[in-house]
Amino acid sequence: MGLRQSAEKTRISHIDEGLDFLGWRIQRHRKRGTDLSYVYTYPSKKALRAVMGKVKLRCDRIDTNQPLAVLLRSLVSLLRGWTTYFRPGVSHATFHYLSHYTWQCVMRWLRRKHPKAGWRHLRRRYCQGRWWPADGRVTLFDPAAVTTTRYRYRGNKIPTPWSST
Repeated sequence: MGLRQSAEKTRISHIDEGLDFLGWRIQRHRKRGTDLSYVYTYPSKKALRAVMGKVKLRCDRIDTNQPLAVLLRSLVSLLRGWTTYFRPGVSHATFHYLSHYTWQCVMRWLRRKHPKAGWRHLRRRYCQGRWWPADGRVTLFDPAAVTTTRYRYRGNKIPTPWSST
């Protein structure tokens, strides 16, 4: 195929320092409560900042004259895709952080839409008595509700080139 390794782009690092690859942070950490170390894959800070920037941009770009459903549809597709991509890793805390940030952006948008309305009025009108914004059939997607999946350790099924001593 004619592929060559570029010396400028290649970086060798220890697994304890970790590396970013395709939006994932791959790093070895000590498991809490034990002396064992495991390799964890979780969303990188750069990937999280990128999706938070997109959420903020969509909340800023969509005019407050539009109904809330337009904003929610835009955010639902973005958040579903991002959480589906990062679902197989250690993403639970990241999803909760993103959920909180998205809720704040949408509520800020609603405050701009109705500057004289109080919290009680906004919650009754847009949250149906709960805390999560919705407009008719469209509800804001909650990234914290996405369950993460992990790949099981396959033990000795993976051949290793090193001896076990």
